[in-house]
Amino acid sequence: MTHPETKSAVPRRLPAFEFTAMMALLAATVAFSIDAMLPALPEIAETLSPEAVNRAQLVLTVFMAGMGLGTFLAGPLSDAIGRKYTILIGVVIFVIGAFLGAQAQSLEMLLAARALQGFGAAAPRIVPMALVRDLFAGREMAKVTAFIMMVFILVPALAPSLGQVIIGFSGWRGVFYAFILFAVVGLLWLSLRQPETLAPEKRRPLHPSLLLAGAKEVLGSREVRLYTLVMTLGFAQMFTMLSCSQQLFAVFGVTESFPRWFALIAILAGTGTGFNAAFVMRLGMRRIVRGTYLMQIISSSVMLVLVLTGAVAPPAGFVFLFCWAVTVFMMAGITFGNLNALAMQSMGHLAGMTASVVSALSTVGAVLIAAPVGQMFNGTPLPVVLATLSCSGLAFVIMSFTDDPA
Repeated sequence: MTHPETKSAVPRRLPAFEFTAMMALLAATVAFSIDAMLPALPEIAETLSPEAVNRAQLVLTVFMAGMGLGTFLAGPLSDAIGRKYTILIGVVIFVIGAFLGAQAQSLEMLLAARALQGFGAAAPRIVPMALVRDLFAGREMAKVTAFIMMVFILVPALAPSLGQVIIGFSGWRGVFYAFILFAVVGLLWLSLRQPETLAPEKRRPLHPSLLLAGAKEVLGSREVRLYTLVMTLGFAQMFTMLSCSQQLFAVFGVTESFPRWFALIAILAGTGTGFNAAFVMRLGMRRIVRGTYLMQIISSSVMLVLVLTGAVAPPAGFVFLFCWAVTVFMMAGITFGNLNALAMQSMGHLAGMTASVVSALSTVGAVLIAAPVGQMFNGTPLPVVLATLSCSGLAFVIMSFTDDPA
């Protein structure tokens, strides 16, 4: 007998608020897994890598690298077996990685667990984009994505503070059990409420020849290639700031209060995502993205001058660092949802594959930029500022070669 969810090729929708909240929770699981670790980095460095404290940053970057690699599989798998079951499989892998991280006795074992956790996180991070594409298109899709990305950006407002509270009770290992609890809530909600959105007749078998053909079609699109490169540069800026933020703030004496300052950054940056949700239907995705990167070029140029002239020096210079950090995270919140929607605009028939290719290449590429910059940390904002300015400048130039969607 045919399952009720597969009778019609037209996907059924949950109420808009519940659907958006569920997708936002899945995105928040990934954001929480990154940002809740920030206050744990000094303790991890002291416990597992006292001889090279910068290596503790790798706890963040290997998670992102694992997530990038996982997206190569998550999208095609969702095209083959459906969106819902792919997300559930990813969440289970995520939970296993989190449990192993809680048990790690060396930095190497912790990094391996984080890579596995990130590999599993690829599904709840990327497959919802294909799921949204199943139900929406064009600027309507961008608006839904913008609200999801708003949560993704605002979760850091609470994650470091919550992480610090958990660390106070149970040490940094307790944070991993919080990851498990967070993921299980999302898994149960998805299992009980979300219908499958990909009809059986639209699924593509997980066969090497079909995967290769799909990847070739996706990468054969000039627009997809350009938007993927822009996303790579955007993620590189955010990853670099994330990996260095705790150490940067510590230079200015902001240690115990770091989670609160980081929360304020996230809240202020989140207003940019609200701006995007309000104006994307009127201004269009491409225009907003270009304008945002132009503003980041201006912001980072000013910051570079301030750093080189010595104006950004402890303790008074913290105000400049704080304001500039807000612009970096605001840039991410405004552009990422739009860039995802732009890349997938003409790829509805290959939504899962497109989401995988775009996310995997942009995430792995960003880690290859961010990790070396993070290891160059020298007690000043200079490496991070230079990387941000360079990436925003290149992104702005590349956007000028893209076509304005209808």
